[in-house]
Amino acid sequence: MAGQWAARAGIAEDAVRARFMRRVFALPGTQLGLPAIGSRVHLRWNYWWQAHLLDCLVDARLRDPTPERDRAIAALVRGIHVRNFGVWTNRYYDDIAWLGLALQRAGGSERALSAIEARLRSGWTDDLGGGIWWRRGDTFKNVPANGPAAIFLARRGDHEWARAALDWMDRTLVDPATGLVWDGIRLDGELVRLIYTYCQGVFIGAAVELSTPDLAARTIRAVRRYVATAHVLPGQGTGDGGLFAGILARYLAQSALRLPTAEADTARRLVFASADALWRHRVITADGPLFGVRWAPGSDQSRDLSVQLSAWMTLEAAALLVRAGAPSPDGV
Repeated sequence: MAGQWAARAGIAEDAVRARFMRRVFALPGTQLGLPAIGSRVHLRWNYWWQAHLLDCLVDARLRDPTPERDRAIAALVRGIHVRNFGVWTNRYYDDIAWLGLALQRAGGSERALSAIEARLRSGWTDDLGGGIWWRRGDTFKNVPANGPAAIFLARRGDHEWARAALDWMDRTLVDPATGLVWDGIRLDGELVRLIYTYCQGVFIGAAVELSTPDLAARTIRAVRRYVATAHVLPGQGTGDGGLFAGILARYLAQSALRLPTAEADTARRLVFASADALWRHRVITADGPLFGVRWAPGSDQSRDLSVQLSAWMTLEAAALLVRAGAPSPDGV
């Protein structure tokens, strides 16, 4: 059974690449993910979805290294740069941080990483006690910007700045009653108390990256108790929300490998139960599986790239755990 998760991740990879990846403006040596099945040209520009597509391709290369996957990664990196009109950044600090993380893993150029790092640093202010804005010229700071930025900066070796971002999130945006991480805070001090799965994921990821196991463990316990149902992560719609559960699964897998506590077992169970549920409730089509918005019986199947990436990402997380020697729980 150990190889089943790798096989399933490979099937999801094939389906996503066949359905969504196309040249950018018909230019040779470029690829980009179309936003939905049936799209034909790259008019709608989902910058941060491409970052997660790149992350998934890197996962696939780690699972099964091949020259063809190397070429696909290089083509996607070129495609992102071309479609973003020759620059690596945009006005959204969360978008930039996601791409930075994917480029780090893909072996992106120092020029690209430096441009992203400089832009992220420019988004930090002392307003509201610190933190990076959601976007340039905005009055809102949130976890989707500060979480991935903290992970990115830690991996760049700046643990002081990364720790400052983690500490700001911990003291500003954690619900003291549940341990869950809220979305963000407005300049007037109004808290946006929405609970998004990917906010939990990047907070866990930053805590693990910065060797703060107590913060990661607290959030994992909160996810199990207040977010998951029978250890299965919930969906949060189509569009951008389609990516949220997969992002949490990614960082749960990282925590399962690196936490020296009982919560590592909880994180592992959350990943495997979610991967099992999304696989069991897939729809089989002529061009591969189609995964649902929710990983539950009767879920609407989605044509959005984001939803399909989230499923692929979660299957890769399960495959990673198996490669690292973490067996699936009984019945999964």
